[in-house]
Amino acid sequence: MSDIRLEGVTKRYGTFAAADQVDLSVTQGEFVTILGPSGSGKTTLLSLIAGLNRPTSGRIFIGGRDVTNATAQERNIGLVFQSYALFPHMSVLENVLFPLGVRKIGGAEADKLARDALKLVRLDGLEARRPSQLSGGQQQRVALARAVVFKPDILLLDEPLGALDRKLREELQVELKQLQRTLGVTTLLVTHDQEEALSLSDRIMVLDKGRTQQVAAPTEAYLRPANRFVAEFLGIANFVDLPDGRQGVVRPERVRLAGEGQGKAARVIEAIYLGQMVRYHLALDDNRSVVVAVPFLGTAHAPGERVSVSWESADVWPVT
Repeated sequence: MSDIRLEGVTKRYGTFAAADQVDLSVTQGEFVTILGPSGSGKTTLLSLIAGLNRPTSGRIFIGGRDVTNATAQERNIGLVFQSYALFPHMSVLENVLFPLGVRKIGGAEADKLARDALKLVRLDGLEARRPSQLSGGQQQRVALARAVVFKPDILLLDEPLGALDRKLREELQVELKQLQRTLGVTTLLVTHDQEEALSLSDRIMVLDKGRTQQVAAPTEAYLRPANRFVAEFLGIANFVDLPDGRQGVVRPERVRLAGEGQGKAARVIEAIYLGQMVRYHLALDDNRSVVVAVPFLGTAHAPGERVSVSWESADVWPVT
């Protein structure tokens, strides 16, 4: 297993910088997610680390070795795409055996490695099936087994769960985290899904327009965003004025909701039932809006109802 280090990595297409002076250190065995909107540069960054593209400037190190100009084959990387990229004419076992054959590993050793990898992703017994005979979740498990069967130094995941429905995606998120922890492999995930990033990662790297906005643990990035972009991108943010003239962000879960007369007066605009939670969109009397998320206890305030909101000063984080 290896660590990853990026030093001033930049990728330009003409005057456009898809990645702009990116620095990042990922320790051995860490799970880091690169998060950002479409066009933020996250897939570009992953392709540079994978060796599928070359940076315009900057250096890339894997396991302390400078791989900036090394080919993808020389980097010993496991790579999983959203599209699965399985060979349709091959069986499940043959798909997982393929990268071993490329590395001149064959015979009984290769067979054992492939079957062990399939067992790891709970697909033992399906070795003879073709990809077309599998569900989307099963196909993604085959892709994961193929990516880890040769014991890569690092694992790169490019929106691997993006094509799955919500329930299956949540199930595979748990399995992916367990697999990563079992293998102890250094992992970089690219996604635009904030919930996925928050639930899977040891740390999150938020990108916008090719530039790093924040690198932090999920709780740190969510509750103490580095700037307004991170605050707005990672979920819902309420912005409030601070005494020093700056603005602060307070998350909906940190806002207290009470009956009228116990805080800032507000009117319910909309109540959205989310199962365990209710999310209220409120209008304060000064016409500012506030979003509150509270546990659902069997009843909910109706649109038009008068309520009050309040929050602790400790739950407000200054942003620029």
